[in-house]
Amino acid sequence: MSPQKDPTDKALPRKRERLTRELVLSAALRLVDAEGLDALTMRRLGQELGRDPMGLYRYAANRAELLDGVSELVLDELAITPDAPDWQAQLRRIAHDLRLLALRHPNVVPLLVTRPLSTPLGLRPLGTLRPLEQILSLLIDAGFAPADALHVYRAYYGYLYGHILNELQELIVDPDENEALLRLGLHRLPPKEFPRLRALAPVLATYDGAAELDQGISILLSGLSAHLSPPGSQPLG
Repeated sequence: MSPQKDPTDKALPRKRERLTRELVLSAALRLVDAEGLDALTMRRLGQELGRDPMGLYRYAANRAELLDGVSELVLDELAITPDAPDWQAQLRRIAHDLRLLALRHPNVVPLLVTRPLSTPLGLRPLGTLRPLEQILSLLIDAGFAPADALHVYRAYYGYLYGHILNELQELIVDPDENEALLRLGLHRLPPKEFPRLRALAPVLATYDGAAELDQGISILLSGLSAHLSPPGSQPLG
């Protein structure tokens, strides 16, 4: 028989966790992951944290700053080694890591791809600029002229973000359907207007995002390697 509890014994109330910027941004990221960017408001975030929304403004002055903080938090998960001896292996690893990051946080991808367009480079959050600085260091140390390193970075990230956006669109209508046309919903397309797309159904149905990325990165890196500028050479035109 279990001992009787003394009714005068009252459990001490649990002390609420003290808010920090990291805690607020982590909650914001969880909310975006679960419900999308539109769900992220100060009021909703306050509800998730069990706090007065007005108290959150000390950690983010407005929703725009909150979105920037979420971008920084996600990119902080991306490990880059600027002094890696093999620049091609490093760029290949970063590409695969960023892909996995995007698949973990697909609702954040629009922030990473399009939000910087509305902000001049020098006014962007520092956490979103660190990958640029680190990859420029990697490429310049590998022998690229500084201006060429910037061109390489743009080509690299242009391909990478393009692949990620494309992969996130590769939705399967019916995963249990064996027929490729039906699996992708391509049977709904008029055969006379889309003969080539329908014919590619078996290839599209077996899409492998990691393999596709690796193949594209191999093509990109081989081209970049052919144009590597040794120290003292003229920059690429």
